[in-house]
Amino acid sequence: MNKAILAASVAIAAIAVVIAYSQFGGLDFSGKPIAPSIDTTNSVADRGSIGKEAFEVGTVSTVEAVEADLTLPDLFAKTEKSVVQVTSITLTEQSRLGTGFVYDDNGHIITNNHVAAGESQLDVTFVDGTVYRAAVLGTDPFTDLAVLYVKDVPKEKLVPLPLADSTKIRVGEQVAAIGNPFGLSSSMTSGIVSGVGRLIPSTDSGPLQFFIPDIIQTDAPINPGNSGGPLLNTKGQVIGINTAIRSSTGEFAGIGFAVPSNTISKIAPSLIETGTFKHPWVGISGTDMTPGLANVLGLDEPRGVLVVEVMDGSPAQKAGLRGGDNPTRVDGRTVALGGDVVLELDGNQVRKLDDILVYLQREKSVGQTMDITILRDGTMQHITITLDARPSLQGSP
Repeated sequence: MNKAILAASVAIAAIAVVIAYSQFGGLDFSGKPIAPSIDTTNSVADRGSIGKEAFEVGTVSTVEAVEADLTLPDLFAKTEKSVVQVTSITLTEQSRLGTGFVYDDNGHIITNNHVAAGESQLDVTFVDGTVYRAAVLGTDPFTDLAVLYVKDVPKEKLVPLPLADSTKIRVGEQVAAIGNPFGLSSSMTSGIVSGVGRLIPSTDSGPLQFFIPDIIQTDAPINPGNSGGPLLNTKGQVIGINTAIRSSTGEFAGIGFAVPSNTISKIAPSLIETGTFKHPWVGISGTDMTPGLANVLGLDEPRGVLVVEVMDGSPAQKAGLRGGDNPTRVDGRTVALGGDVVLELDGNQVRKLDDILVYLQREKSVGQTMDITILRDGTMQHITITLDARPSLQGSP
């Protein structure tokens, strides 16, 4: 039986703002330990002695202006050489198994953070069976992305997959996933885009729950071992990287999730250059507006985000945003009223917390300013905030 999704307000330092807590029951990140059965050859040194070329983005495949839709067999034939199997160096029953795909012609491979987490090196197997030792060049737990670097691979093996513009994805589009489910290499499944703009928890949140915004939902079958593989449109372009499934059993149950390609485009160059990505941070906890809250606050309609708490030392505190100080029972739960209600970001309407996360993920960077339209004491006001880098998982929330 599928577990229900629960929601409650809690202070969380999310990708750009601290958001309402959501516990996703039965969410599996498709990296379940599976014993692979491949040989490992060819060693790559660690990041410290990899060489300058590793820190330069090579030629990234670009999307052609006009390209016809492909049949599924033709789609597989066009892209299979770009998809690799990723395995731990030590072959045991607990060896991790995942997928990756070629990002550029300089040896960079994109995969999931939860496939690469805790490793300095992994083995990468190309479709022809050749295995290369890869260095883990950079990781980002907040978007579940990682970049591997494979040295001295013949250029003919490095066939980058083009990244599509994921903002143009439409629900109902046909898609295909290529990966290594349960160690079955070069497997392809197909389905449609079931939803866009979803929110899922990061795999490496520690005591606090961080969320990945703007996620693509698909019914293309995704199973353990598919993590890190491409979700493709019918033109052979990457629209996302397969990351998680919603399941009570740990196996496919009709709902899969992929980090969108525009997130890859934004994060990957920084992972290659510095090994990390600095996410912008606001530093508030909040809750979505409800009819009950709107009625108590005297709003004409239930839209916007009520600020419940402002983190000490955060950009929000520096800019003067206010949290709640009046615990009140509303619709059967206690909510701290008295805080600002966020209505717009740079003129873009905010109806719920997801809108804040998606906007900041897509549009903003550390150091930029942002105009926040708020409702305070019944009056519309504008506050300008300068976005700092979010603290690390071990840092303050």
